[in-house]
Amino acid sequence: MPFKSKAQRRKFAELLVKGEISPETYEEWNRETGSAELPERVKPKARAKSKRRAKPKRPGKAKRASKTTRRRSKAK
Repeated sequence: MPFKSKAQRRKFAELLVKGEISPETYEEWNRETGSAELPERVKPKARAKSKRRAKPKRPGKAKRASKTTRRRSKAK
């Protein structure tokens, strides 16, 4: 699997020096990456926003006027 960023390549080099990964593993990743120009860091992909669904309208129900509207109509 190739490296995705320069930061990832540095991290693997650090792990190699510590002895946590084998030199073969590092070389394999390095070979697969080739001479590609890597970004410094890779940003995570933006998550897709979920669309809010409109509530289904109930047929046959009339809307009621708000309390303030009803009070005004009584005062006239």
